[in-house]
Amino acid sequence: MARPRKTDVPDLTKPCDLTAGAIERLTCPPGKTQAFLRDAAGNGLRVRVTPNGAKAFVFEQSLKNKTIRRTIGSVETWTIEKARTEAVKLAVLLDAGTDPRELEREQAEAKAAAAAEKTAQAAAAAAQDAADALTVREAWDRYTAERRPQWGERTYADHLKSAQEGGKDRQRRPGVKTKPGPLAPLMALRLVDLDAAAVEAWTKREAPTRPARVRLALRLLKAFLRWAAAEPDLKGRADPTAASAKKTREAAGKAKVRNDYLQREQLGPWFDSVRRIQNPVISAYLQCLLLTGARREELAALRWEEVNTQWRGLDLKDKIEDRRAVPLTPYVAHLLDGLPRRNGWVFSSAQALAGDAKNAARRARYHARKGTKAPEGDVSIGSASGRLVDPSIAHRRACAAAGLEGLTLHGLRRSFASLCEWLDIPGGISAQIQGHAPQGVREQNYIRRPLDLLRVHHEKIEAWILKEAGIDFDPAQVAPAGLRVVAAA
Repeated sequence: MARPRKTDVPDLTKPCDLTAGAIERLTCPPGKTQAFLRDAAGNGLRVRVTPNGAKAFVFEQSLKNKTIRRTIGSVETWTIEKARTEAVKLAVLLDAGTDPRELEREQAEAKAAAAAEKTAQAAAAAAQDAADALTVREAWDRYTAERRPQWGERTYADHLKSAQEGGKDRQRRPGVKTKPGPLAPLMALRLVDLDAAAVEAWTKREAPTRPARVRLALRLLKAFLRWAAAEPDLKGRADPTAASAKKTREAAGKAKVRNDYLQREQLGPWFDSVRRIQNPVISAYLQCLLLTGARREELAALRWEEVNTQWRGLDLKDKIEDRRAVPLTPYVAHLLDGLPRRNGWVFSSAQALAGDAKNAARRARYHARKGTKAPEGDVSIGSASGRLVDPSIAHRRACAAAGLEGLTLHGLRRSFASLCEWLDIPGGISAQIQGHAPQGVREQNYIRRPLDLLRVHHEKIEAWILKEAGIDFDPAQVAPAGLRVVAAA
């Protein structure tokens, strides 16, 4: 048989010794979508051609009665020798029973898994860096926002005040800036850097100037660190014992037990001075604080709808039981009946004007009308909340006039408990009126005192205090219809 000429188109039905010329002359027969030219070397190498003239080296063999075909690459990129070498590698895999396609799939999966792991490691490293860079301030803000629904207003305010930056204008004292809270120096630290040494150094700096505030801040900080140590994304970055070291506690010192209270012989001077306070709301509030033994904020937050004249009771907010009912005694009812109904608060205050300049002008006009000089820190003119906020200043002045310096608002609560001892009032009675937690199994589980039983003893306490104070008050002469419930504004 005559050899084909070099110019002839290769016969696709027979193997061919692949050359550059043969590949160049290769064409796809009419009506075919693709055609293959086999390599005479018998290694499974083929050259595929399509109707548009695209040509590529292809490997083709059978494995387990299935045709395995893999594209090696374009004839423009691969040389014939490199294509043959690649075809031999693929043939060796097939002889070993390995499908090149499966191997390629496994390699692709391994590559993808490696890339995913690398991405995950990079993300974890970034998260680690971000978590390590988290400041105490950022974690503190998250903590207060999360825990606020479980706190009372006072607790939340303590957290804000302890960590405040300071340097802002005071609302009730124009020109005076707020001071940084005791925890402010720690807020800029990274959470991971807030260790026992840092807390100890902070305590030694702050405790000498404001020990009580530092002890409160230290308690808040302990709770914050315990919360942070329990958060999944903050574990290992917050030390729950950082604020509990012995040296820190020693640096903070121990709180001194307060002993300020009114003795029986001091009731007269105290009532005389308090009843002369020009602001009737503050005067009534201070007297009610003594006669009810309530906590200052419990009484200050009393609203008119919580004054029950039908059953003669007050519904006070309680930090132990959420709410508690106490008797509305005659003299307290008389004091409340004389208060102005400006809004929904019983102990209300004229709404403060917006802006420090307006407040200052208002105070100046007020004292000009009264012919008095506006003292520093005077807050009796009005408040943004519409209720009495801080009667301490007026109380200190009244105590100074009566020669009773050092008596605090909480001292009035202490006075109520102490004065009850003169009347042999059962301890459980006065404790329930004041909102103390029940003591002992009987108090906790068995004794239930109705409001009427509390009233019997409470009215006796009030009458004795008024008598010792020299106040002539006859409940029968007070018109019972004078008090009424007024809806909140």
